Amino acid sequence: MEGSRTSRRVEKQRKKRGKFKIAIFISLCLFLVGGGFIFFQYYAGVNSTGANSALNNLDIEFNGVDNQNDKVVNVLLLGIDAREGEQTSRTDTIMVAQHNSETGESKLISFMRDAYVQIPGHDSNKINAAYALGGPELLRETLRHNFDIELQSYAIVDFSGFVTIIDELFPSGIEVTVEKEMSEKVSVPLYPGTQRLNGEQLLSFVRFRQDAEGDFGRVGRQQEALGIIVQEFKTVNGVANIPKGAGMLQNYMKTNVKNTTVLSVAKSIISGEQNIKTLRVPLDNTYTDERISGVGLVLNLDIEANKQAVQQFLEE
Repeated sequence: MEGSRTSRRVEKQRKKRGKFKIAIFISLCLFLVGGGFIFFQYYAGVNSTGANSALNNLDIEFNGVDNQNDKVVNVLLLGIDAREGEQTSRTDTIMVAQHNSETGESKLISFMRDAYVQIPGHDSNKINAAYALGGPELLRETLRHNFDIELQSYAIVDFSGFVTIIDELFPSGIEVTVEKEMSEKVSVPLYPGTQRLNGEQLLSFVRFRQDAEGDFGRVGRQQEALGIIVQEFKTVNGVANIPKGAGMLQNYMKTNVKNTTVLSVAKSIISGEQNIKTLRVPLDNTYTDERISGVGLVLNLDIEANKQAVQQFLEE
């Protein structure tokens, strides 16, 4: 009897070990398949655009400040038109993104490019002039001087790749509600209604400003489009496209953001942990429209009111 029980016990242990080995084998196969998928998707993205942006030829100076809270990072986000042979490109979009890796929370501040601010070492000017005068480093100093924002990293995106990336990742387009006709000074005219926009059309949507709202409407649409794209990435197809999108961006983006931060942001997007909170500078009723000699039409800010709003937004 004792020998029989021992034999059965040994047999059960052998079967358990066999099942355990099979489970390990299956898990390893899934890991390798998943890792291989990510790898090939990423490099498919790198190779799909065909050419690098002129942005990659620019020399970037950026002296980011270490944050005392290593869980929170503030990143300067710039959208530019990089042209071959030009060392200084035009800055069409100026944003500051904050990400908290502990809570998964992300925040986004959009700065109106006509905001009239003090530029360290230069005369006061529109905020986008800081980039033209001294690149990302002078813009970092300008944001710190006027709004007490400490930036750790930067990411510069060339708009020339926007159309290609949207069309490649979302071949059916991005669903957007166009609230009015947008036909003046855009590459592709848009007409009112809810519709799926391809890359060229979506670029018109986020760049149009030839109406009563001007740059305010443009900034609002940029934030709206970014939110929609984030939601698209939360879908099954969107999640599968993230590695490819990251690969494509390599050809149209220059950044010093750490990989751990990128992974944390991607995790937050996929899991849907947090929605992106947004702020626009200047706030309503904190500026006046003025014409400055030698500069042109500007938004003359109540700097203190906007500084307080920015600090409260980032710290809350």
